[in-house]
Amino acid sequence: MKLGDLELHLASGGKYWLDGGTMYGVIPKVLWEKQYPADEKNRIELETNCPLVNVNGKWILIDTGCGDKLGDKEKKIYRINEQESLVQSIKQFGLKPEDIDYVIATHLHFDHIGGGTTFDSQGNIVPAFPNARYIIQKGEWDNALENHGVMNRTYLKENLLPLEKAKVIEFVDGDKEILPGVDLVKTGGHTPDHQIVVLGSGEQKGVFFGDLIPTASHLPYPWIMSYDLFPLETLEYKKEILKKVVTENWLVMWDHDPKVPAGYVKEIALGKFEVNPLAIDASS
Repeated sequence: MKLGDLELHLASGGKYWLDGGTMYGVIPKVLWEKQYPADEKNRIELETNCPLVNVNGKWILIDTGCGDKLGDKEKKIYRINEQESLVQSIKQFGLKPEDIDYVIATHLHFDHIGGGTTFDSQGNIVPAFPNARYIIQKGEWDNALENHGVMNRTYLKENLLPLEKAKVIEFVDGDKEILPGVDLVKTGGHTPDHQIVVLGSGEQKGVFFGDLIPTASHLPYPWIMSYDLFPLETLEYKKEILKKVVTENWLVMWDHDPKVPAGYVKEIALGKFEVNPLAIDASS
C-alpha cells in the first residue's frame, strides 16, 4: 500500500510460539485464551511481521524475525518448524537481500534481530543483508552486550557480534529521522532503549510498535507483557501514542500478531479499543 510518499509492504520472518501467560502478564488466562488458544505447553502462536518500506528508491526493513541459526533445542522450545524464511518472503516483492539499504531493529531480542545474520557458504555468520546499514539504539546495544541475567537467552551474541565485525552498524541515541517519512522514537518500557518506527507524513501516518504493543489484543492499557522490564513506562507511553493513533487515524502494524498484522484503531471506551483490520496476509 501507499502511506503518503512511502511504499509499504509486510514481510514475514516466520511463526513461533511463546508462553501465553508471559505474553499477557497479569491478565488471566481465561481472558487471553479466548483470542489466542494455548497448546498443551501453554504456548500461543506468534508471527514476526517485518515491514518493508520504500523511500525514493531506498528500501528499509524493520526487524528481521528469529532467523535460521537456532539449534534443534531452541526450535523445539519455540515450536519452530521448517517454514518460509524472511529472505524468501521478501522475494515476493521482487527483492533480494542485496537490495535492502537499511535494517532498523526496534530492539535486539532474538525474535527481532535473529534474521539480521545468517550462515555463509563456509559456515561463518555474516550479515543477511550485506549492503544494509543496521540502525540500532546505542543504549540497546550496550545492554545487549552486558546481557543481564534475566535476558541471557534472548540477547544472543551470535546475532550481534557478526554485525559489529562487519562494521555495518549505525548507532543512534534517542529519536531520529532516518529518511524523510521514517522516524525512530525511543519509548523504553519493554527494554530501556526500545524504539518504535513512525512512518509517513501529513495526514497519512503509520506506526510499527515493535514490542511496545506486540499484538492487537495488547491494545487495552493493562494488557502488558511480563517480558517488559519497565511495565509502568510501557503503560504511560502506550497511553500517549494511542491518543495520536486514534485521533489522527494512523495505520498500525503489530509485530507478533498472526491474525491482524495491520489495521486502524478506534477507542470505544476509556482504554478499550476496536480494530478495523487490513486484509493483509504477511506470510502469503
